[in-house]
Amino acid sequence: LAYGYRWFPDEQPSEEIKQRVERKLDETGWKTDIVLSHTCPLKYQPAEMFLSGLDQSRVDRTTEMWLDGIEDRLSYGKWYCGHYHVDKQKDRIEFLFQSIRLLG
Repeated sequence: LAYGYRWFPDEQPSEEIKQRVERKLDETGWKTDIVLSHTCPLKYQPAEMFLSGLDQSRVDRTTEMWLDGIEDRLSYGKWYCGHYHVDKQKDRIEFLFQSIRLLG
């Protein structure tokens, strides 16, 4: 248990996975219609959904920071993510929890 919650280090993408993603983005010219990710870029984190009593300074946000850099460079139409257990939209980022979207 980490901070009283179940958490496993392999929940964060490895450097190998990050490099593979960036190579694929290079192949597509950093353009895509839709992004699907578990968490969101750091700048879009819904702070109102942070768990109370959890020291946020101890939360590993390396994936969110990496996704920030991806989002800065990427030309995309829509970005869907979850993680925060909220249905919310901010700019082109949409958090899904109980909502369902049909793609295509």
